[in-house]
Amino acid sequence: MGSRSELPLLTALLGRRGPERRRTGALAAAALALTTTAAAPAAPEAQAPVALASSATAAAACGEGAYQAEAVLNGSTWTARRGSSTVYTGGDLRAAVQAAVNSLTAGRTYKERVVVRGSGSMSAGSRISLPSYTALDVCGTINVTGSGSGDQAPVYSRGTRDVEVQHLNVTGTPLYGIFLRNVQNVVLGQIDMRLSSGLGVRIDNRGDTTQWTRNVRIDSVYVSGASSHAVETYGVDGLSVGTVTARNVGESGLLLNQTVNATITRVDAENAGTGTGYAAFRMANRNGRVGSSYPTNIRVGEVVARGGGRGVFCVSESGGAVIDRVSISNTGNNAVLIENCYNVTVAAQSGTVSGGGEIRLAARTEFPNNSDILIQNLTVTNSAIRESPCGINTTFRNNTLINSSQSVC
Repeated sequence: MGSRSELPLLTALLGRRGPERRRTGALAAAALALTTTAAAPAAPEAQAPVALASSATAAAACGEGAYQAEAVLNGSTWTARRGSSTVYTGGDLRAAVQAAVNSLTAGRTYKERVVVRGSGSMSAGSRISLPSYTALDVCGTINVTGSGSGDQAPVYSRGTRDVEVQHLNVTGTPLYGIFLRNVQNVVLGQIDMRLSSGLGVRIDNRGDTTQWTRNVRIDSVYVSGASSHAVETYGVDGLSVGTVTARNVGESGLLLNQTVNATITRVDAENAGTGTGYAAFRMANRNGRVGSSYPTNIRVGEVVARGGGRGVFCVSESGGAVIDRVSISNTGNNAVLIENCYNVTVAAQSGTVSGGGEIRLAARTEFPNNSDILIQNLTVTNSAIRESPCGINTTFRNNTLINSSQSVC
């Protein structure tokens, strides 16, 4: 069956109420029994998003507190030290920081910290690699120059655990500002990237897709000028995000792929994905799928989208998501597009959509139809709400339409 729509709030105030369809919250098992071309890790338990241990130093001013090694710029010379031992002297930022990192205790099972004091440049074709149990605090700016290929990044870690980046400022042309693959227990503190190309933060499990990347905390990320996404995850179980701020990035503000048990406080995007189908906030590739179902495990406090491509986009068998509040205006593409998704609520508390593209529920034939979608509590101005084809148990409730149309099943 299709959906039923409750009449807009303005009509209700005049004493007329339309019928409301209650959600069942369940999906037909047959609609979910599809294969995927990408190898998937063992399914996680359905659970509340993981509460991650907080960092003792993440909220402190950059460089404060105890550390085990440092890289310091004096004039044009970098000096890296571990205690009273000098491990590098020269003009190369990357070499100095890597030497400081490499001087930490070998084989440690506790976190040691490196502080970088000063700004400098490094090539886009190089990286600073962090081993397990390492905290990096960069009090300065890393400017990335030239070009490169592959998974190079000013901050890189793969196959590791208990890695922390407390402060980091990046400018220039990195391939990735931060690249983390098959990691566990990660903390990113205050991250600021003002780029002219590349992707801001990429965290995934694509080196070994049989294993989830687990327990990732991101406090605050600001990315401008990236040619790709501000922040992207793929294959992450346990994600906690404070704020992602995206300005004039080429693709999404925050893109979650095959990520489960996630809590995001706020996505704030202006001109994200202009001229594309990307969105301020996008979920794709079975994001939110736990085993063969979609229990609510993706929780988003607020999505703000100004201009750009889409505001909110759920696609390719994703779901299990509740977005509490939205504020979307003048998007060049759909304000909201829900396409082949399951158990998704938009504007659980409140929301506004003004101008730009319509709020659209759609489906491709190669995936099961939308199911258990709830669109509610929106004030929609100079736009439209449209559902085609009819989904399964979709509900439109308590939406106020101002100079806007609605066409639902």
